[in-house]
Amino acid sequence: MDDWIDYYDSTHTIYVSKRHRDVHFAEIARDIISYIPSPGAVVLDYSCGEALSATTVAEACGKLILAEPAPGVRGRLIARYALNTKIRVRSLDDLRTMADGSVDLVVMNSVAQYMKPAELDQALAVIRRLLSPPGSLVIGDILRPEVGMTRDVLSLLLMARRHDFMKDALWGLARTALSDYRELRTKIGLQRYSEAEMLAKLNAAGFTARHAERNIGHNPWRMTFVARKAE
Repeated sequence: MDDWIDYYDSTHTIYVSKRHRDVHFAEIARDIISYIPSPGAVVLDYSCGEALSATTVAEACGKLILAEPAPGVRGRLIARYALNTKIRVRSLDDLRTMADGSVDLVVMNSVAQYMKPAELDQALAVIRRLLSPPGSLVIGDILRPEVGMTRDVLSLLLMARRHDFMKDALWGLARTALSDYRELRTKIGLQRYSEAEMLAKLNAAGFTARHAERNIGHNPWRMTFVARKAE
């Protein structure tokens, strides 16, 4: 397994149980909905993953575009949401042919850590072109340089305690220690940004941005930023 796209396109063990997976996607959907500007908005979820709660997000907006690089995941998304007229599934390459200013909200959650800095810059350029003038980019789950895996483990255990899957979480952590995820995290690593570094990167990409009060999802030690096109 050579990269993160291959990993997430495989039968991985990132979720310790079905309960963990379902709660994870439900919390992300809740947080995405809080950023939707209007019931008719066009929303783009960039590198969306399995997006198991996409129906909930689609109910809160006019159109939801799920853009996913992993072909196996993308195929499952197409099959899962084929009958939902408000959801469209696209590859990242498809985004390059979409009309300028055609999206009101872009969410990129738990994605930047898996991208090289130059890859993130390229993605930000595409997103900026797609955003309508008042549109927003929400980029979430940014890893801080000073926060390591211990806090990730703690955030999972706190989530497990809240949602009653602690036994599964403990078993899952043991599996992860021996998994491809741990090997890839050691071999390839994850990109980390300080608050100042992420604000500077967004500014260089043509956005004005702020650090949001809370992160998307369950990990309070990671960061979310809200950005708009700079005038």
